[in-house]
Amino acid sequence: MLAALKNHPFAVEAFFKSSVVLTFAVPKKQLEQMIPECLELDTFQDEWAFVAVAMVQTNALRPKGMPKFMGNNFFLIGYRVFVRYTNAAGKRLRGLYIIKSETDKKKMEFMGNLFTHYNYTTTDIHQVHEGDRSTISSMRSDFSVTITKSDDATLPKGSPFADWKEARRFAGPLPFTFTYNERNKEVLIIEGVRENWVPMPVTVNDYHFGFIDGLKLQGAVLANAFIIENIPYYWKKGKREKWQ
Repeated sequence: MLAALKNHPFAVEAFFKSSVVLTFAVPKKQLEQMIPECLELDTFQDEWAFVAVAMVQTNALRPKGMPKFMGNNFFLIGYRVFVRYTNAAGKRLRGLYIIKSETDKKKMEFMGNLFTHYNYTTTDIHQVHEGDRSTISSMRSDFSVTITKSDDATLPKGSPFADWKEARRFAGPLPFTFTYNERNKEVLIIEGVRENWVPMPVTVNDYHFGFIDGLKLQGAVLANAFIIENIPYYWKKGKREKWQ
């Protein structure tokens, strides 16, 4: 019974006050061992695969349909690999495979680990906003990133993308998130739904992610960085299917 609860048994909604996403391009062979057998890497030019760090301030997160006052405000950090999955109907789906999840509150850690497979841990989060410049950091998780919102933001140096239009394809979040039960050969598919999703490029002034450094990825470069603000979002109830 408890195991079944982890399969995202009901839809969840929230308001994204802000979501800052930094995406790192990595030679694809560096990531092939990090995803389960049912998934394939979502690549660019058949050379680059991608790991993204999403830092999201959510408001009124709650089971879909419940009144807003019953929701909670949480900060969420997700480290995700961009992947593709071919479902039972033969349709190729673009999505994300989560490799680490963090939050700023024990309540979200408890509830998240009760109803998902994302293995949340709790950490400290500090935010400083000064005009168009923002810094998000965590002592415990050893990360810090400073961004500036501007109309003339440029792609990070060394990005494999020629322009922001190319980079936008790998801005996230993608429509689906996948979890794999290797023992049962079962894939859990969770679809996210959003409106008016218009990511805005940002300039990354400085960044450090201890978790990314710990992966020891050779040849990784910061490929893009975007922010979205004030977006309603919800995740549908999880859907399970057998793989092969």
